[in-house]
Amino acid sequence: MRIAVMGAGSIGGYFGGMLAQSGHDVTLIARGKHLETIRKDGLKILNDDGHFLVKCDATDDPTSIGVVDLVLLTVKTYQNDMAIPPLRSLIDSSTSILCLQNGMDSYQSITRLLQIQDPLPGAAYIEASVQSPGIIRQSGTVVKIVFGELNGTLSSRGTEIQKVLSDSGIDTQFTTDILKTLWTKFLFISTMAGITCLTRKTLAQLVPKEDWPNIIIDCMKEIEAVGRGNNINLENDVVKTTMDYITESLENMQASMHTDLMAGRPLELDALNGAVVRAGKLADIPTPINSLIYAMLKPYELGS
Repeated sequence: MRIAVMGAGSIGGYFGGMLAQSGHDVTLIARGKHLETIRKDGLKILNDDGHFLVKCDATDDPTSIGVVDLVLLTVKTYQNDMAIPPLRSLIDSSTSILCLQNGMDSYQSITRLLQIQDPLPGAAYIEASVQSPGIIRQSGTVVKIVFGELNGTLSSRGTEIQKVLSDSGIDTQFTTDILKTLWTKFLFISTMAGITCLTRKTLAQLVPKEDWPNIIIDCMKEIEAVGRGNNINLENDVVKTTMDYITESLENMQASMHTDLMAGRPLELDALNGAVVRAGKLADIPTPINSLIYAMLKPYELGS
């Protein structure tokens, strides 16, 4: 399969590397020193068991690639207006675009900017970072992609993509309710990112304190209410299950938005807590916690 990865950073670099290692024709779209290193030395992927080196095409010019079968969209959501329009040169009527970005409605940018009505929304579960140019560090045992068709069907293209990903060593689920999956992850990510950015502290620092567990739970309940108000079929115990997961995994909890804030980089605020506020207005459900988070972090959205 011919595959292009728009945004070959931590997530895109890891999944693109796995696909290339399995023999697929992969082109990584990157920039700067990261791109230079990949072109010169290949892409090195480190994990808890060792490492492997992948040699594959890499470019900063999508128009040089030609039409592909599959595009993985893995750039930060605030880059969408710049990153998505150049994808037009990669697609024809048989190309699928799999969106693996944070947020529960990020895939809608593909429809808005390319007038494509059937993007594949997905959720990536992975702890990874760019350790240095050309080197991706993946840690932990959880590496998973869940994706689906917006209409809930088990399409032939989805089945083929699931096989390609699974055969490349990536745990992959093709679901009939992708919006439920996106909102379940969104409830967790938006709460973790918003609360830790607001306080400039990690969940490991906050949860042991007397008041913060209830604030965290109330933030998740607010997002749950907004999701249900938008007809998302969340599990009845989604908040409890998520809080249990947080409590059990505190030492490994690090929101990328918190990392970006502390480093002075732009934030995915609009795709996370901002999206809660927007969805709340659509459903006429108040969002006082997320509205406060959004207002307090808005001055830092573009970085410093």
